[in-house]
Amino acid sequence: MKTDIELQTLVMEELIWEPSVDAAGIGVSVGNGIATLSGEVKSYPEKWAAEKAAQRVSGVRAVTDRVVVILPGDHRHTDTEIARAAANSLDRNISVPRNRVKILVQEGLITLDGTVDFQYQKAAAENAVRYLTGVRGVYNHLAVKVAVMAADVKNKIEEALERAAEVDAHKISVEVRDHKVILRGNVKTWFERDEAERAAWSAPGVVEVQSEIQIAA
Repeated sequence: MKTDIELQTLVMEELIWEPSVDAAGIGVSVGNGIATLSGEVKSYPEKWAAEKAAQRVSGVRAVTDRVVVILPGDHRHTDTEIARAAANSLDRNISVPRNRVKILVQEGLITLDGTVDFQYQKAAAENAVRYLTGVRGVYNHLAVKVAVMAADVKNKIEEALERAAEVDAHKISVEVRDHKVILRGNVKTWFERDEAERAAWSAPGVVEVQSEIQIAA
């Protein structure tokens, strides 16, 4: 079991290692295995990358992201410009259903609303606007439309976990309640937990995944 001080050092080292992050502008504190990031970065992708880097560290139980995006002068765009770029990006993305996603932009923060058929479409919509110049954050409020849950959805998820090379499927249990999937067990890294959640989201008809998977040091 790593101490909080050891975890703090490891998170800082991981931030330095991540090429898309300027670690000099980010502070790290750790309490009870929960890492808190603070400071300023120059773009939303950098903020997102810092959060993912902290989650990758073995022993980190959760991450609180308090990093603020401060855009350089030449990267600032009006909300109208950002909205136009976001609409174009969504239209170009073949994974996002056309005319199903509504965009609201306020002070560089994008809110996505509407309904899609699959979780991958919801994720694709967010990815399509996350890296646009001038974006300070993305709130993804897209709802996944309820579909008929396959009778063997539990088996499909378990088979997907078995196929995932990064996941020890024997340490994860799957429970299905209507359109909700509950995952339990223990894994070694956040990446392994994320892969398990991705496998669950890929099942048809799933509208919610509750992950109770613990990160074991």
